[in-house]
Amino acid sequence: MRPFPVPLPAVALVLLTVPTSLCRLKCKEGQSGPTYESLQDVFDKKSFRPAVNLSNPTISNISFTLYAILGVNEKTQILTTFLWLRLYWIHEFLVWDPGECEGVTKISLPVRELWSPDIIVYEFVDDDVSQQCPYVYVNHTGHIRYDRMLRLVSACNLEIFNFPFDIQNCSLTFGSYMHTIRDVRVSPALSFEEMSGNSKQYLEASGEWELVVIQGKPDILKFGIDEWDIITFWIVIKRQPVLYVVNLLIPSSFLMIIDILSFYLPPHSVDRASFKMTLILGYTVFLLIMNDLLPSTANGTPLIGIYFSVCLALMVISLLETVIITNILHSMKCRDVPRWVRVLVLGYIARLICYSKPDEPPPVTQDQEDAGNSYAHSKNGGTSREVAPLPLSVPELVQISADLHVMRTHLSSLQEEDALHEQWRHVGYVLDFLLFRIYMLIISLYALVIIVMWCVWYRQ
Repeated sequence: MRPFPVPLPAVALVLLTVPTSLCRLKCKEGQSGPTYESLQDVFDKKSFRPAVNLSNPTISNISFTLYAILGVNEKTQILTTFLWLRLYWIHEFLVWDPGECEGVTKISLPVRELWSPDIIVYEFVDDDVSQQCPYVYVNHTGHIRYDRMLRLVSACNLEIFNFPFDIQNCSLTFGSYMHTIRDVRVSPALSFEEMSGNSKQYLEASGEWELVVIQGKPDILKFGIDEWDIITFWIVIKRQPVLYVVNLLIPSSFLMIIDILSFYLPPHSVDRASFKMTLILGYTVFLLIMNDLLPSTANGTPLIGIYFSVCLALMVISLLETVIITNILHSMKCRDVPRWVRVLVLGYIARLICYSKPDEPPPVTQDQEDAGNSYAHSKNGGTSREVAPLPLSVPELVQISADLHVMRTHLSSLQEEDALHEQWRHVGYVLDFLLFRIYMLIISLYALVIIVMWCVWYRQ
């Protein structure tokens, strides 16, 4: 299958008009096409540019079809493609009259026996290992068409910040390596829209990449006092992100959802800390397994890599917060809550996150109230006198009274400890709710950014 089914007369319109004073090839009666002797004379001149007047530059027309995108290496910044390349130029010594050569208008000749323009790709960074076509087609007017396959390994500035929703724009610059603008001129054989349409039609084995468009622009390269005629093509491709969404984003989202649900466990529970440690271990193993799917360059880190790092950091911070709250509830329950903690945490932060205290415990019974009142009366009476002895002192009653006094003292201390523990528990709950809301905010922002990136990729 030919990549460009374009007839030669259509291409000849974009080439220079062939001068009338050309050296024509000879033909013999009874022989189709030019004679071998006349062709051999042309072959002997293959080292010279085929122009009757060397002041006239040789026009070379270039077109290609992008057949396959073989690989994109983000680490080495290399794009590997497979092209069907087609070159046209005029050989002013290969002209004959079809009427004298029995109507022969086109012949094939070995390319190694003819002069050919030294057209190269300036971004080429590796040896060409593609198969060479040994022949060219020559028209009776001197127009030559050379088709070849080209496995092109070119340098490209790859931007991976939006991975896996990235769009890459790589340039291919065609031009002569040695001949300046006075000797060789280059121009496109087809319009850039036709090249882009043909490439989309024939593109195969693209893998995870899809061709968006091929654009181009003729230009002049200046270096010192010399100038070279060049054509720069821009190949715009975009990545298919389904593989990375299924293997990276969805498993990571599941682990993050489980970590979010772990906030509903009691913060002072030991099971919560062990549960979070298990999640961190699982997330770390997940990142190690999926590390090969993430591109790595010295220019930057993709946004999804930053997202994974932030998620791991949030998991570690949530575990650290659980450890701190557990330490507060178990080590500081016998200490008073400092005033600045009550003002900052129970005051401002609690109002900021709309935290409300749980319902108060049920009221004490009448016996507990009488015991508390009698204890308070004995404590606030101004003296520390003992219980007045009964008129008829009985040793058993005195012992019972002393035991009751010890019990009241112990219950009062327990109530004070419970009150302190309740205050520290509220401090822990407020800090836990604060981190939970910060956690949810950061995760939501990153999810929103990824969704927006996906929408932008889809529209392009």
